[in-house]
Amino acid sequence: MADVLIHVNELDKKFGSLAALQQVSFELSEGQMLALLGHNGAGKTTLMKTILGLETADSGIVEVFGLPAGRANYRIGYVPENVSFYPALTGYETLQYFARLNGLSRSVAKDTVNRLLTRVHLADAARRPVKHYSKGMKQRLGLAQALLPSSLGKPEVYDPKLLILDEPTVGLDPVATLEFFDMLAELKQQGCGIVICTHVLPGLEQYLDRALILNQGRVVVQGSIAELHEQARLPVKVIPKGLNGSLSQDPVLQPYLQQNGLLSVPAEKALDIASRLLSKDTLNDLQITAPSLPELYQYFMQQTVSAKKVEAIYVH
Repeated sequence: MADVLIHVNELDKKFGSLAALQQVSFELSEGQMLALLGHNGAGKTTLMKTILGLETADSGIVEVFGLPAGRANYRIGYVPENVSFYPALTGYETLQYFARLNGLSRSVAKDTVNRLLTRVHLADAARRPVKHYSKGMKQRLGLAQALLPSSLGKPEVYDPKLLILDEPTVGLDPVATLEFFDMLAELKQQGCGIVICTHVLPGLEQYLDRALILNQGRVVVQGSIAELHEQARLPVKVIPKGLNGSLSQDPVLQPYLQQNGLLSVPAEKALDIASRLLSKDTLNDLQITAPSLPELYQYFMQQTVSAKKVEAIYVH
C-alpha cells in the first residue's frame, strides 16, 4: 500500500477577517499527482504555503510525511510560479550553488548537478548563462533545482519524495509543456508525489490521479477524474461519420442530435447509442469523447455559483 505523503484534515486559515481556507481536507499518496484548481484568490497558494510550513494553520491538521508541516521540507521540491536565477551564472553554476547551499560536498554536488542537467535536457546548455535561457529552459532549470537533495537526506537519492509546483507551465509552448509533463510522469513512476497548481487545464487529465477544486477557500469537489465524471454526469459526445444526414431520420438517435452533427448522449446510454450507430452500413468512423477537464471544472464552478444564488435568495 502506498505511503500517505500529505494528510490535511479540516484545515482553516484566516488573514484578519478573510477566510482563506475553510475546512479543507485531502490526502496525497506516493506516486500520485494532484491538481489544485480554482480561480485566482481561491486559496491555492495559501494551501501550498501551509503544506510547506510557510503559513500556520489556525485549526485542523496538516501533516507531511507523518510530521507537522515544515518539519521535513528537505524531502520536498518546490517550483514557484516565477522562477528567478542570477542571469550571469550558467545553468551548471546555478545548480552547483544551490547544491552547496543544501549542504552537499563539492564532489557529490558536481555529480548530482551533471545528472540533473542531463535529466531535464539541459546538458547541452549547462555552460550557457541563464540570461540566454528561454522560458521553458528556465522552468526546467527550476525543476532541476527542486530535485536537488539535501545533506539531511541521502546524497545518492537526488529525487525528492514530494514536488509542489505553482503554475510550472506558464509561458511554455506546447512542445515544452509536453516535455515538462513527461518528466513529471517519470518522477511519478518512481514514487514521487506531485501537487501542481495550474490554470492550464487542456490535456492535463491524462497525467492526473486526483483533482481538487477550490472556491473562496472551500473544497468544491475532489477525486479522480473518473470520480469527477461520475459526480458531474455530463453527457458524452458521440461523433459519427459517413451517415450523410440520416441521423435526423432515426427516431432513437434524433433526440440527441446537435446542429453540428454530433450526438450529446447521457453517459449511461453511450454504449447503446454506439451499438445502434455501428449497425448502420454507411458508418465509416465513430468517436466517443468524454467531457474534458476544462468542461468538468466549468460545470462544478457553475454549480457552486448557482448554489450560492439559491442560498442568497433563501437568506433574504
